[in-house]
Amino acid sequence: MVQNYRRRDDGRDRARVSSPLMPELTVLTTRGPLVESRHRISAAIVDPSGHLVAEAGNPDLVTFWRSASKPFQLLPLVASGGVERLGLDAPMLALACGSHNGESVHREVGARWLEAVGLREDQLACGGHPSLLPRFANDMIRRGTTPTPLWSNCSGKHASLLAQATLEGWPLDGYEQRGHPVQERVEATVSRWTATPRGELEWGIDGCTAAAVALSLRGMATGYARLGADPDPALVVVREAMMQEPYMVAGADRLDTALMEAWPDRIAVKIGAGGVYSAALPTLGLGVALKVDDGDMKAAGLALVAMLQDLIAQVDPHGHWPMTGLDRWIAPPIRNTREEITGGWDVQGRLRYC
Repeated sequence: MVQNYRRRDDGRDRARVSSPLMPELTVLTTRGPLVESRHRISAAIVDPSGHLVAEAGNPDLVTFWRSASKPFQLLPLVASGGVERLGLDAPMLALACGSHNGESVHREVGARWLEAVGLREDQLACGGHPSLLPRFANDMIRRGTTPTPLWSNCSGKHASLLAQATLEGWPLDGYEQRGHPVQERVEATVSRWTATPRGELEWGIDGCTAAAVALSLRGMATGYARLGADPDPALVVVREAMMQEPYMVAGADRLDTALMEAWPDRIAVKIGAGGVYSAALPTLGLGVALKVDDGDMKAAGLALVAMLQDLIAQVDPHGHWPMTGLDRWIAPPIRNTREEITGGWDVQGRLRYC
């Protein structure tokens, strides 16, 4: 593990392997003897009341939640009886919370959403994009596949937002935009469960064209702590769907799915673009939110796994959760085109406990 730095006479930062940890939580990449890149982490770990249990960097950093907000975008539909009225099942609900790979199983469940709501694929405002799974995206290029909206990682979210508009008799056009009744309900839901006044929420436009909310990491973590521990029936339905159907939340070779498969009933986790992750830990009654300062997505996953290892060792009565299936997110090597190891990824520093 690369654990500290020393400065050589030539003024360049170099890695020292066995010195004490620096306090700042940072994901490093090394190449040969040098630390090549540093990705600084801010994070908040809270209980359902919003009390800070641990932190890194700036836990009150305001940033966009991106796709990690999807469970709370689905929540208004569940709370209004949409599950029963539309006959929705756990795979459909998990897909709405997910940022999926666009694998055939994801597209099939997305098609079931459209059938349940009585919609056409071209009514999904998200558009299409290549798979988030690189080997699958490359295969799409080789086959000349043109991605349609059901390929979008956000197809489930958009179907659920349209379902809300359908059930309420609201206009379908513009459902993804600020000012539409669907988005007003999403805003109220986010505000309630994150304990963030509506006037303190910031807004932009996500990559899938829908309104994107920004708030503090502490607020995000509060929302996930409540998602994991609050007995509200709608929260329970959303949480259970994610944990029962982790493959719908992401898919092959994805950390969200791997964590929920490795720790069944112990975690509900969701990635967000721009270096964001959020997680609910129901058995510990805690919520986690992190942001990589420079938005690096691989660093976000490595930081999350390292933080969870640290946190569980500190607060879990048993002190250990198995890391089966998570090796690729723990200090993985960097290889060149001939598969030779040229460096590596590692996480330096620790959480600060409050």
